[in-house]
Amino acid sequence: MEIMEQYTKKTLGPVSANLILALYEKDRTIFTLKDIESITGLKGNAARDLAHKMVARDLIVRIKPGKFIIIPQEIGTSRNYIGNWYVIAREIVKSPDYYIAFRSAMSIHNMTSHPLTKVYIVTPIQERVKMKKVKSAAFEFFTMKEKYLWGIHNSWVTKTDRVRVSDVERTIIDCLYKPEYSGGTLEIAQGIWMQKENINVTRLIDYAIRYGKIVVVKRLGYLLETLELVKEKGLKELRSLINEKYYLLDPLQDKQDTHKNSWKIIANISPEEIKGSVET
Repeated sequence: MEIMEQYTKKTLGPVSANLILALYEKDRTIFTLKDIESITGLKGNAARDLAHKMVARDLIVRIKPGKFIIIPQEIGTSRNYIGNWYVIAREIVKSPDYYIAFRSAMSIHNMTSHPLTKVYIVTPIQERVKMKKVKSAAFEFFTMKEKYLWGIHNSWVTKTDRVRVSDVERTIIDCLYKPEYSGGTLEIAQGIWMQKENINVTRLIDYAIRYGKIVVVKRLGYLLETLELVKEKGLKELRSLINEKYYLLDPLQDKQDTHKNSWKIIANISPEEIKGSVET
């Protein structure tokens, strides 16, 4: 009864009222047309018509074709409400083998202080569009082969919802591979520094080797050495993989000023600048 009292100003009809009550009782604030059909007995166009009317009255929000979320009435009328962005990411992606990655994963792991402006989703199945907007939230999909789908766990993002997210070490690896999805190398360095007590450096180095991208090996080695997070003995395995091809340390920065290093990387950010950024 308490739940339904929040909806009195909307003057719900009995069908909509019973639907919302039933969904709350089932703890299904995110639901589908099939749920509407099974609860109300309406079929096909009738169920879609009910959903359309409830969207128009700001009772629910459509997050993808055939899938909706209830707007909690205690927050008032909000056409932009979509709930937790990570949960919505889980609901809109095609593959159950997705994971939250890059800067979004950094946010989950408390590796950045920047507000969430977009959710990056890695998936083995290519989505129809690369970018998707749901109300005020932005989502970007990154297709990755199944052989790279490791270093992932389930993380609680609300009291009742978990999502698949790269673990801390895998997050660092992904970010070093694509700094442009991660705020750049300085932000990655800051994230590493913020979680340095929780990072398993041995696992991190193993991940870099398993990932099989020399650019990641070089960028990681440069940062670990600069931040003095591992002794030279620990860097030996990474150094053994160095080749003669040079990559930019940070593709978001220009390369007019570069700095000598032992990693055969175009270091367009100095060790001093990196150390300074983590100490502020």
